[in-house]
Amino acid sequence: MTASTSTRSWIKPAAIGAVVLALAGIGYASFSSATPAPDVTFIGIDGEKISTQSLRGKVVMVNFWATSCVTCVKEMPAMVETYNKYKGKGLEFVAVAMQYDPPNYVLNFTETRKLPFKVAIDSAGDIAKQFGDVTLTPTTFVIDKDGKIIKRYVGEPEFPKLHALIEKELAG
Repeated sequence: MTASTSTRSWIKPAAIGAVVLALAGIGYASFSSATPAPDVTFIGIDGEKISTQSLRGKVVMVNFWATSCVTCVKEMPAMVETYNKYKGKGLEFVAVAMQYDPPNYVLNFTETRKLPFKVAIDSAGDIAKQFGDVTLTPTTFVIDKDGKIIKRYVGEPEFPKLHALIEKELAG
């Protein structure tokens, strides 16, 4: 029996699925449609303070990302498109750079990509903790006008479905 044959014989598809599901559960808190968004104040890279309280009455996307995250960088143009499409209808967007992301990288990324929305740095990691201990990027939350988390995406969202959700919430 070769090494590859012996390895293959003990790895079952169900076991792989169980490992994937177990890993997917790491760092996630449970959110229901009644879960209020945490009461936090984001500090923008321009020094502006933005509280979740001040965003009530608007549909809000909070995107946890990092400049070192390949998927985050890949999805960012679509996030910009989403924001530009709905900002005039009441959507707010806060991109929260993770604690480990060097501030000069975040500032450079924001300036070179001309990000049109608010960009904050979670320098102490407190905001990620309050949003259910976010450790994986990208993680995006959609918050309704009443300040309740209605959707959490881990990884790149399916943008047509995200847009449909935003349109429904903006209309409500």
